[in-house]
Parts: sequence; structure tokens; C-alpha cells
Amino acid sequence: MSRPTPLFYHRPYWAARFGIAPVLPMSRAEMDQLGWDSCDIIIVTGDAYVDHPSFGMALIGRLLEAQGFRVGIIAQPDWSSAEAFRQLGKPNLFFGITAGNMDSMVNRYTADRRIRSDDAYTPDGQAGKRPDRSVIVYAQRAREAYKGVAVVIGGIEASLRRIAHYDYWSDKVRRSVLPDSKADLLIYGNAERAIVELAHRLAAGEPIGGITDIRGTGLMRQGLPEGWSEIDSTHLDKPGPKTHHPDPYQAEPDCESKVVRFTPHQRPAGLERNHTVVRLPSYDQVVEDEVCYAHASRVFHLETNPGNARALVQRHGKRDIWLNPPPIPLTTDELDRVYELPYTRQPHPAYGNARNPAWEMIRFSVNIMRGCFGGCTFCSITEHEGRIIQSRSEDSVVKEVEAIRDQVPGFTGIISDLGGPTANMYRLACKDKKIESACRRLSCVYPDICGNLNTDHQPLLRLYRRTRALPGIKRVFIASGLRYDLAIRSPEYIRELVTHHVGGYLKIAPEHTESGPLSMMMKPGIESYDRFKKLFDKYSAEAGKEQYLIPYFIAAHPGTSDQDMLNLAIWLKRNDLRPDQVQAFLPTPLAIASAMFHTGRNPLRKIRRNSERVSVARGLKQRRLHKALLRFHDPKNWPLLRETLTRMGRQDLIGNGKRHLVPKWQPRMEHDASETKRPARPSHAKRSSKVAGKNSTSRIKRARQRHK
Repeated sequence: MSRPTPLFYHRPYWAARFGIAPVLPMSRAEMDQLGWDSCDIIIVTGDAYVDHPSFGMALIGRLLEAQGFRVGIIAQPDWSSAEAFRQLGKPNLFFGITAGNMDSMVNRYTADRRIRSDDAYTPDGQAGKRPDRSVIVYAQRAREAYKGVAVVIGGIEASLRRIAHYDYWSDKVRRSVLPDSKADLLIYGNAERAIVELAHRLAAGEPIGGITDIRGTGLMRQGLPEGWSEIDSTHLDKPGPKTHHPDPYQAEPDCESKVVRFTPHQRPAGLERNHTVVRLPSYDQVVEDEVCYAHASRVFHLETNPGNARALVQRHGKRDIWLNPPPIPLTTDELDRVYELPYTRQPHPAYGNARNPAWEMIRFSVNIMRGCFGGCTFCSITEHEGRIIQSRSEDSVVKEVEAIRDQVPGFTGIISDLGGPTANMYRLACKDKKIESACRRLSCVYPDICGNLNTDHQPLLRLYRRTRALPGIKRVFIASGLRYDLAIRSPEYIRELVTHHVGGYLKIAPEHTESGPLSMMMKPGIESYDRFKKLFDKYSAEAGKEQYLIPYFIAAHPGTSDQDMLNLAIWLKRNDLRPDQVQAFLPTPLAIASAMFHTGRNPLRKIRRNSERVSVARGLKQRRLHKALLRFHDPKNWPLLRETLTRMGRQDLIGNGKRHLVPKWQPRMEHDASETKRPARPSHAKRSSKVAGKNSTSRIKRARQRHK
């Protein structure tokens, strides 16, 4: 991995003379107060502007400000015209476009494609303040506002849509967001290095069309640059020829056609990795052929390690999407400086007393690291932040905790979380940098924890002890997702966590109990959860605390059969667990599990035409069934479950005893006329007319308790 230019190496831009803004301006009046006649960079975001490092627009905005640039924010603009995009004037360098902290489609729609009633990133949680596919809409409006101004897209929505991708909400493969948005440049992943280099080069007079070599960026291109070599992706992972089209008079290209490919006699020996590009199947090919799509997904994920990844190229029409290799992770010192920039840690004053649910959730939390090497196939963290853990120093974290204590209004002495994408990957990394740079594993912990992985939790323990010992700090809770398969390697860590950092309940995500679905998720077996629970219960008892685990499970994940979900329901019943809220699998763009959902193939293995198919719960009825099995205790699900159990030949699970999954009788539910009639119950279950006359809510509660 080449050594990058240090993040704070550049000489500050001349506008640094204006000093630090109390808060980045959102209006011309604020610009006038700062003495600005214009902004160098304007960030357009789908979130309300909160000047906190957990919000991307604030982190990037303050970082660019530290480089000397004048940065303005246009938050949640009216996208019906270009007028709202002119409110800060014409930017001198570029518009930076982001959908916000979430993909706009995930933000607005549920896993069942229903519109959500609220938006946590909007004042007062109001829904409907951002358009679908916000990056495309905002970029086009910015282009309309000022012709000729450079437009740069980034954030998680752009990251997850940087190549041709399956879009769950339209149920089709969409093009890369780059040509659809007509942006000049796409920045994916953690954007700090790329955005700083881009800004300084544009300020120095380079045209954006000539800036093609920044890591972590994507651009449109025609032809292969001089000095570069191209490898066909099918040379790396050969899927085999496509089956014939049903129409014998219509030819259809296979996965290997229209691709420049070296033959054994043509391919130069010892290709230089830094000047080699891997050609993925084209957009047209992945649309037409699911095997090509699965193959492209597999190759894409094998080229994500910054230490060995090559550039990727994918044909879109007459031009190519060109992706430079991923950005090189920030050093601890660089990450510290990014998080120590002068954030107010509060929403912009323009919002007045309006609530901001997302900010309220994280206002007293501290991000101590980024990245995740778990590799869960349904998760988008890896595609965006990468697998290499980037950790802050202990001193920097302590400094931020002290800043919260001393500066944030309403602080009561309780830090709500010390974490990040995971709770306990702080300072964990490969023992050998050379091995790390050469590795192509998609996960460091699946199927087993890699022998080269350092799993020492002592640095994290020291951080916990130091922060909770600070004057004015009453409690430090851990709310980020815990990797229990790592935690059981350190019983001392579990003891410390349980004794000091759990407030009665700890959320944990085994996701499933059955080996089939877990293998498709790249999650550890339920045995690891059982081991963790024993230690959790043991140390809770030793601490004299009554504490509980709240396990999370996913319904309808690719590779999950009805029998798998039934086995999970039986396990929940046996362990007296009743999930109140359940998560149905949501295929996010670029995730491996989304490729499984779309193609029915498993990109975790070499893709072949005759490869074993992956079972996929695509229909709404089956997805609802899988959710119903997780909530077997809800009377509203009992009719569907009785029908399903009868179909599966498991009538033995229908009855009124404790060993049964659902009862034979159905409580009257006033809101559903179809369920007002129920079969006669056995004499031991009769109730008095007085009890039967109470409201339906009470009846449901008693039904649940009786069935328990």
C-alpha cells in the first residue's frame, strides 16, 4: 500500500484568513456576517444540518474549513426547482452532493416497500423532506442552478450505487448513479483524503475533467489510458457460457463477450497492479444475465482491500464507469484531528426548538473507530467504510468526552455510547501489515476467527476504565453492536462490560439459529451466542445485577427456508424469547446478500452456470410468513401460522399447552371482523362473561400470557 499524502499536509487555502465559522452558513445573511462574498464549496445534503461529527455534511464541511475553504450548507432543499440551490450563490470550486447519513430509499421505505411515516434526520421527524434517489435529483438541480460548475457526488448513497446495482424498490438493475446524476466525479467510501486532494487541486486551477487519479473516486471514461493493462474479470472467476436464448432467431451476448481479454500469448507477464484495471461485465450484460450479475458482485468484493485492489471498469452504453482503488485508511493521528475539529455538536440554530431525533440519539455518544471486518453479507458498512479498522487514540476520545461534559447543554453525566460500526473492534487489526495488504478474505471472523487477527481487548478496557473515571461522568454505556464471537475470546472484557456498561439490557444480533442462513450471512453459529450468554449471565449474577440480552433476528434472508424460520421460532419459544420488533431482510445496493436475493446465486463461492441455487423469499406472502414466525406470540399471526404448520405437517405445534407454538383458539380482535368468531375452547380455558367483556387489548395480553 503506497503511503498517501498526510491529510493535513496541504498549505491552507487563502480564504483561511476568514477564520473559523461558529457554524457553517446556511443563508446569505450568515455569509455576510462572516464577511464572505461567496462560498468555495457548497454541500447539498438530504439531512438537516447538525454540526456534529456523526453527520457526514458536518465532518466533511469542517474538514474542508480546516483546509482554508469557505464551506456553505444547503440542507434538505426544495427540489421542485433549481431556485433553492442558488440560495448561497455560485460556488467557486464545486457542489458536493450527498443524500445524507442514509440511502434515501432506505430512509423513506420499509422492507415491505411501504412509505415510512417519519424521518429521524429531519426536524421534528417530519417525513417527505427529501426526494427518492436524492443524489440524482440534487445533482441535476445543482447543474441547472449554475451551468459549468463542477458537481461531485458522495456519501453512502453514491458509494452503494457506484456500479450497476440491483435496486430493490424498482426490482431491477439500475445503472451507476454517476451517469444518471451527470456528476463530474463520484467519491465513495470514507471521503476525507479524496475530498481534500480534490479541493486543493481544483483551487490550484486543474480542471475537474483532468483529475482522474485520486483513490476512492469514480468517473466516466472512454478508452484505456496509455500505459494501462486490462484484465477481463472472467479470467479471475470464470462463470461459463450463457445458455441459449429461447428465441433461436435472436442472438444474445454471453458473460464474456464484448470484453477485451488477454490470451495466454498476449497477456504481458508481471502486470503492474497500479496500472491494471479489471473489466466487469457491462451494464447491459448484468441486466440480461443473473449469472453475470453474481459474477460481477463477487469480483467487485474481491477488489476492495486498499492494499491490493485494482481499478475496476464497467461499460455503460458507449462509455465506461472507471473506479479507482479504494481510499487508504486514515492514521490514528489523522482520525483524531478530524474528530477534534470545532463542531458545536448541535443542530444549526435556524431550526430553533425543533426536535432532531437522530441527533437526540447520538448527542451524548462518542465514535471511537470506523470500519468493520465482520463482512456480514447483508450489511453495507463494509462497502462504504471498508474492512480495516481505523481507531482514535485514547487521549482523543477522552478529550471528546470532556467536551460533551463541559459544552453540550442538557448533559446529565451519562455517555450513551462509546463505539462505532461495532462496539468491540477498537484497535483490532491484522498482526502483520504485509499479510493484511495481500489478504482477499471477505471476513476476518468467518468461518472462524483468522489466526492473524489480533483480538486483544485490553486497549478497549483501558479506554472504558479511563472514561468512566473522569470527574462528572456517572455512567458510560455501550450501545453499538457487539461482536460476541470476538468478546468470548476475552472473558475479562465481558465481565467489565456487564459490571459497568450495561443498563439492564444489552442488544445483540445472532440473526439466526440455523446453519444454512448463517452461512449466507457469514455469521457465527448459535453456539457462540450460547457461550456469550452463559458468561453474560454469570458476570451479571456476580455483579448483583438482573440484566438481560435482547437478541435481534432477521427474517427472509437469502438462504432461509420456511423450515429454518420454524426452527428459529421453536428455539425462541424454548428460550422464552418474544421479539417485539423484528427485522425483515432489506436488499441494499451492492451488498452480497442483495446479489443473492436478485440472482439466487451465492457470490461467496465461485460462480458457475450449474452452481447450487440459493433459496430466496421474494414474494410478499412468504416474507410476511417469515416475520410472523419470529412473532409467533402475536395473536394477529396465529391464523397464518396455523395454516402454515398444517401445510408443513406440524400440527403437533398447534395446541393450548406450553410446548405448543400457537393455540387452537383465536381471541376476538375488534379491529378485524374476520377474526371475531373463534372456535370453542376446552373447558379449562373458559372465562367468565365479565372477563370476556373487556377490551380487545386486554384479551390479547391475557392470550399471550396464557400461551406463554
